[in-house]
Amino acid sequence: MKNRILFILTFFYFTCLNAQVDRNLIRANKYFERAYYSEAIPFYKKSLDNGYSFEALKNIADSYFYIAKYSKASVYYKYLVKNYKRLINETTYFRYAETLKAKNDYNKANNVLRAYYKKHDSTKLITLEKSIKYLKNVKAIGDRFSIENLSINTDQSEFGAIQKGDTLIFAAPKKLEDGVHKKYGWTGNQYLDLYKASTGKLSDISSFSPEINTKVHESNIIFTRDGKTAYFTRNNFSNGKRKKDKNKITHVQLFKAEFVNGKWKNITPLSINNDNYSTEHPALSADEKTLYFASDMPKGFGSFDIYSVAILADGSLGLPENLGPKINTDKKEQFPFVDRNNNLYFSSNGHNGFGGLDVFSAKITEGSISEADNVGLPINSGYDDFSFNINSTTKEGYFSSNRLTGKGNDDIYKIVEQKPLVIENCAQFIAGTITDIDSQLTLENALVILKKEGAIIAKQTTNDDGYFKFDAACNSNYVISATKDGYSKEKVVLNLEEERKKVNDASLALKSLFKLEEERKKALALQQQKEHELRAKKAQQLELNRKKNIKKAIAQEKDIAKENGELVIRTEEINFDYKLWYLRRDAKKASKTVIDLMKKYPDMIVEIGTHSDMRGNNRYNKELSQKRANSVRYYLIDQGIEPDRIIAMGYGEDKPLIKCKTKNACSEEQHELNRRCEFVVKKIY
Repeated sequence: MKNRILFILTFFYFTCLNAQVDRNLIRANKYFERAYYSEAIPFYKKSLDNGYSFEALKNIADSYFYIAKYSKASVYYKYLVKNYKRLINETTYFRYAETLKAKNDYNKANNVLRAYYKKHDSTKLITLEKSIKYLKNVKAIGDRFSIENLSINTDQSEFGAIQKGDTLIFAAPKKLEDGVHKKYGWTGNQYLDLYKASTGKLSDISSFSPEINTKVHESNIIFTRDGKTAYFTRNNFSNGKRKKDKNKITHVQLFKAEFVNGKWKNITPLSINNDNYSTEHPALSADEKTLYFASDMPKGFGSFDIYSVAILADGSLGLPENLGPKINTDKKEQFPFVDRNNNLYFSSNGHNGFGGLDVFSAKITEGSISEADNVGLPINSGYDDFSFNINSTTKEGYFSSNRLTGKGNDDIYKIVEQKPLVIENCAQFIAGTITDIDSQLTLENALVILKKEGAIIAKQTTNDDGYFKFDAACNSNYVISATKDGYSKEKVVLNLEEERKKVNDASLALKSLFKLEEERKKALALQQQKEHELRAKKAQQLELNRKKNIKKAIAQEKDIAKENGELVIRTEEINFDYKLWYLRRDAKKASKTVIDLMKKYPDMIVEIGTHSDMRGNNRYNKELSQKRANSVRYYLIDQGIEPDRIIAMGYGEDKPLIKCKTKNACSEEQHELNRRCEFVVKKIY
């Protein structure tokens, strides 16, 4: 009887326990199916506390992945890869690799994918190896941008910043009147509104517009150049209620607003929206005749693709067109932006990236689009990097990232582009001088051998100065050996890192096998020194003659004049609009003379001197004129002039053409003449 009672109690206990586990899993799955990942996670944890199941493990891993908690997702993906190989597919391996990249463990991430592709897809294995090499070449460029974490960032999410005049507009957590944040189920974070702040005083933050902000999400707003029309992202929201699809998911959609009498009015959803999928992240083409956006509409290449749609003359939209496989992958592409030069920037986790969403760029031309390139470091990281935009004239802009070094979930960063995107095979040099260890004299005709992995790659004999130089590949190990008749053989081992065009020193000192008489050694040293001095003097004279001839040729150019002892390049007047530093179209045309001359004389170094009028204080005018000089410099670089040949100097109001006793003493035309740009030949290489 006791055994029977014990059996019944035990059976009842395990039945209740299993029922509880099932209820946790069922509840978790309901949240998961509705994309309420942050709410699903606690119930998956409870389910797993009572025994592991593949479904709970995979869904909790994916939930953490979707809310960008990559370190936690990595733990579960690792367990799945180790214990459920037969049940998981490429997507799980890919996500596990992404979580490893977020931890900066790129070798392990690549090995995880290698192991899968070796068994299942040899074509993708080849693609992976090409991607690894490509990213090494991108990394070898170094940091292309300076980045600054803005003071507006908090421990929450701030992202999607865009500058409109002197105002920065961005998305941030919604604050209710009582100071309480309302949370949403996807991440457990707050709903978002659009906010604004003056670029001169970022601490002064206020709601962007009571007409646009609602109780649901608003983010990623853009404006036409005249400021009269805005496009933005919002949850599917109408008549005070959210709309849902058959799975009870509220998607995001695109809306349009018009600025009328100081207020945003006529807020309407775009015709491309649909209750069953999302449309998001608007961007305008340079001529504002095309709208770009991201969507997970059916028949795309991946989970989200980038589309374009024509804006017709009456403001209505045509039919969306997918940008195709050069841009869209089987993964995710979002956050498009198009600059004034029709360069498309977007974020993707399907192209060759460093992990998470990376920012890429492609050139749009009539009827075609180029392959996408990774914009490089430090914009991209192992985390999500997105909402990139840049002014193609000033080279300044913003992007957002959830990298660990930030202040919160997503942070806004200000950027300044420092160097152009030039991706090529990473190359370095190995160079040095072979000398006599005793006399320190250089040894000509010494044999230098370059080896890699035991094989001879190249041989050279040193020149008259004992010098040698080899081309080498980045991220490689080399052995350099040197010998000469009557001398010992010496070698050095070099480990090259990923830094393009770096010169690695491999100088060696050889020991003589014969003891020379002291007097003879001194005589040889003296003779070698005299020969060296003679060669140096001859080379110096040749260089002086070369520079003299170049200067003479430059001085005879019809567009160059000597003024106050300096060679000045004559151009049409390059003026700037009041308080602005953007290069006007007429200024770009006038700059052609400078560009042509600098290309004709590649040894020429030119100073761009920009000047402001006297209106405004001296400090402001100095900063403004420096921005103007930088603007011209960036334009010349874009036209193919090397950055180290251009000096940008902002002189402010210090050197006016027309001296005004007061700001009202001069006409607008006279002030405009003072707002000028001059080009002075400073040096010949």
